[in-house]
This record gives sequence, structure tokens and C-alpha cells, in this order.
Amino acid sequence: MLLLGRDEMPYTAAHKQRTRERIVESARVLFNRNGFEQVSIDAVMEGAGLTRGGFYRHFSSKSELYAAAVESFKSSNPFRRRLASKGDSRRTPRENARLLVETYLSDEVLADTDHHCPLVALPSDVARAGLEPRASYTMLVEGMTGTFRAAFPIADADAERKALLVISLCVGGMVLARTTDCPKLRRNLRAAARAQALAIIGED
Repeated sequence: MLLLGRDEMPYTAAHKQRTRERIVESARVLFNRNGFEQVSIDAVMEGAGLTRGGFYRHFSSKSELYAAAVESFKSSNPFRRRLASKGDSRRTPRENARLLVETYLSDEVLADTDHHCPLVALPSDVARAGLEPRASYTMLVEGMTGTFRAAFPIADADAERKALLVISLCVGGMVLARTTDCPKLRRNLRAAARAQALAIIGED
């Protein structure tokens, strides 16, 4: 009689999807903490409470998993929850953009390493990881660009450039803040980026 291991049992499509999500979440946290090269498939599966044997039922390679982990930020985005927790759903696009800047560069987000935005946590890794992760990373950049682009009038011919400047300030400020061990410098880097980004966005 053939005995199947825990990860080899026939399950429903819904169960398979939940298992895939557990793997992706485990990978996203580990990649944020340690980077692409330092994370093994074994470590990802252990973090998901699974064995290595089940990995290839969901992904063909670690690079494919990496792309899925980057893309998953769209649905597991902690900024969305934090912004929702701040109340008024009737905020204008400009108010949303200003609040995103404040949240993105906050002490809370800097300290939450496990849930850092891939734009901050993974840029060097993505640049070396191949086309799939880059495509997912590009979607995040474009999504963030859209949020900031909406803060400016449709007729503003310079809106795209302004949106990209704001993204560069937010991401660059956080990347630099993550790399220094000086608390004062961490604060000053983010404060400078925040002030410039908010000045570009302006007020209603």
C-alpha cells in the first residue's frame, strides 16, 4: 500500500491556494530579513510549517517564489491597513498621498523589518534576480507612482516627474535609514525626505 506524506496528500484547490499563500508569506518575511541569496527553500518551507517536498507543487524555482513574494505586497500591503486605520475614507487623492509619505517614512515602518516594502528591502536583490522578480517589482513601482500621480491635477504636465521624485525620496530615505546604525542620522534622513516629498505634493 502506498503511503503519502503530509505534503503529498490530495487536497482541494482552496487548500492548495492557502498552502501557497503560507509559503509566499514565509518567503516574503525571510527575504526581507536576510535577502535572496541567504534564504534557502528549506528555510522557507520550515517557516511555513511544511517540508521541502511540497515546494515544487507550487513553484518551479526560488526565483519564481521571489517574484511571488514581491508581488504579494500588493495584497498584504501593511500601508493599506495603516492608512485605513487612520479614518476618513473621504480623503482627497492629495491627502492620501501625504498620508502615505508620512506612514512610509515613520518610525513604526522603519522598525517593522518583516513587513518592509520590497522597494526598500529588496532593491539590490531584485536587480540581480532575473526577469520575473523585476516584473513584479516594476508593478509595485507603477502602483506607487499612480498613488502619487493622483495627487496632482490631470492637466499638470509635470505630474509624472513629481510622482517619481516623491517615490525616490520615500524609498531612498528609507533605504539609507535602514543602513545606518546612528539613530539621529536615521531620523534626519527620513525627516529630510519627508519634508521634500510633502513640499512637492503640496496641500489642498
